[in-house]
Amino acid sequence: KKEKKAKEAAASKAGQSNQPEFTKMDIRVGQITKVWNHEEADKLFCEEIDVGEEGGPREIASGLREHYSLDDMQDRKVLVVCNLKPAKIVGFTSNGMVLAAKSEDGKSVELVTPPADAAVGERVFIDGLSGEPFSSTQVKKKKTWEAVAKGLKTGEGGVATWDGKEIKTSSGVCSAA
Repeated sequence: KKEKKAKEAAASKAGQSNQPEFTKMDIRVGQITKVWNHEEADKLFCEEIDVGEEGGPREIASGLREHYSLDDMQDRKVLVVCNLKPAKIVGFTSNGMVLAAKSEDGKSVELVTPPADAAVGERVFIDGLSGEPFSSTQVKKKKTWEAVAKGLKTGEGGVATWDGKEIKTSSGVCSAA
């Protein structure tokens, strides 16, 4: 019995190593339902973002105040990395990360957004790649986010890509523009 379990675990691990890194991340369409300035950090917004979970919106901190106003952020659809471990950011517990793209010189930052009619809670995908997202523990332990982040770029017209492949929802491609 133990031998069978060990074989199953090894097969599962082998499957995970063949799984494309991007598919190990749980990146979903979210809608900012509330946004406010962090009281102690000039660069941070605190947001409540609906990502389609029964428990209600997630609280997330993002360093976007230099690039967006409160009005720009309110009710906006964004992409949210949902399987990161909660992190304390200047005393605020952030339960995810809002995806943004920055220019080569680092001066310009744009939110990565889904098509306007994308469904809140929908997981983004890349054609031809599949796999179940890792738990937040696996993501941290295996440094999955760091590996995925290296491949994230914007292509022609601001289209969001990973390793040159378009990041999509069922409504179309995601972009930063």
